Amino acid sequence: MKGIIDFHTHAFPDALAERAVGMLLEEGRRKYDVNAYLDGKVSSLLASMDMNNIEKSVICSIATKPSQFDPIMKWSREILSDRIIPFPSLHPESPDGVAQVKQIKAEGFKGVKFHPYYQDFEIDEKRLFPVYEELQKQGLIVVMHTGFDLAFERSRKCDPEKILRVLDAFPNLKLVTTHLGAWEDWDEVEKHLSGRNIYMEISFSLDCMPKETARRIILNHPKDHILFGTDSPWADQGHAVSLLKDLELGQEMENLILRENALKLLNSC
Repeated sequence: MKGIIDFHTHAFPDALAERAVGMLLEEGRRKYDVNAYLDGKVSSLLASMDMNNIEKSVICSIATKPSQFDPIMKWSREILSDRIIPFPSLHPESPDGVAQVKQIKAEGFKGVKFHPYYQDFEIDEKRLFPVYEELQKQGLIVVMHTGFDLAFERSRKCDPEKILRVLDAFPNLKLVTTHLGAWEDWDEVEKHLSGRNIYMEISFSLDCMPKETARRIILNHPKDHILFGTDSPWADQGHAVSLLKDLELGQEMENLILRENALKLLNSC
């Protein structure tokens, strides 16, 4: 098979990587035994990709305040390559959200990343609707953290019912839900999202649930709407590939998840 596409990774500018990874590890370890398998630099991600037959990785940035839009855009331009696909981020409180979506599209980026916990919003808030409408109009991909988050107290900021409200309002939005639909809310994923026109990537999920649950969610969903993701550096890319293969979904399904679905989605932008 040709190279794998990892639809969910994180990295930081070299000068910030050590501090950013350390801070995020400290937040995560308040409740979970979470580890960093890389140092947060793009060069380290590329080395991991070389070791694990990963051709391309989507790097998801998160703007934790509106003023971070321009620095994230600048860095995204710097790291863009045939193998690194940056998804910039804009903050829900930005008064220029619609214009920023247009700028992201005009500069040739494929999508954006939102994180309701780090950006403090609920995904079905009406104030986000003009931004979603512009994202849908521009055909950009939206990678949305969904489900709970191990670093935060549990609140239903981005649960499957809220995902459905967004999907119902914007049926053509290219929405990618992380962590197999909603992290540690997989009963609700099966109840509300299975079979719907919504993308799910599999990062940080296969080793958090019974194998049969993961198989059932994947096999009951449209086969062209499941994507491979790792959440690197918080997971080892090679181990994530092994976890997928252990599900024994068959070669055709593996090829779709590991490469073909992502390639088709990225080429649609």
